[in-house]
Amino acid sequence: MLNTIFPTELSEGWTIIYIDDIIICSDSWSLHLERLARVLHKAAEVNIKISLKKCNFGFEELKALGHIVSGLSLGIDKNKVAAVSLKPIPQKKKEMISFLGFDSYYRQHLKDFEILAKSIYRICDQKTVFGMTQERMKAYEKIRKALTEAPLLLMPDWNIKFRLYIDACGDELGEALHQVQIMDDKPTEGAVCYISRQIKPTEARYGASQMECLFLVWALEELHYYLDGSAFEVIADCNSVK
Repeated sequence: MLNTIFPTELSEGWTIIYIDDIIICSDSWSLHLERLARVLHKAAEVNIKISLKKCNFGFEELKALGHIVSGLSLGIDKNKVAAVSLKPIPQKKKEMISFLGFDSYYRQHLKDFEILAKSIYRICDQKTVFGMTQERMKAYEKIRKALTEAPLLLMPDWNIKFRLYIDACGDELGEALHQVQIMDDKPTEGAVCYISRQIKPTEARYGASQMECLFLVWALEELHYYLDGSAFEVIADCNSVK
């Protein structure tokens, strides 16, 4: 409903709407007040009621959908992670599936998530008897640690070239999309997002060069919303890809 009320604000790119939440983004306080007045005026015109106690104004960062969002970076809400970390080790398949679902939501923050979670995925299969072996316990602890230590992701700057790192490791594909942005007056390279997946049985027969090419094509498809129309360079170990 709100999308139909604020189509212009959405198309201009400074308004974000999720269900009944409205987020207004601005580069300056004066512009922010102008945009806020515009949204409130339009809301009043269609008799939308807004609860003042649920509103936050003028913050440089905010919590949204389990993330800490600012104009520079995207981080994981540590309160969400702490709540999961305090839970006991899963003793049932259903509990482990729930744990993996939570982790998967933040997979863009976790380098090589599929590699970390590989042995955990296996015990979630219906044909597999649930049991926490030493290997699975290590994987479980590594994932929990990765969540607590997950880096802030850079907000993409569409005027800066992306760096796409690709790596086919064993039976998994891992990739990192980076940019070099100015932080504290110094050029600093950081991750914009991570993606990974396991290799399919038919792909396991590929040679090294074929595997790197496979991953490059897959990465371009997965990250099209970053890379379509953007300048980027591909960084790979395989000479055929270079």
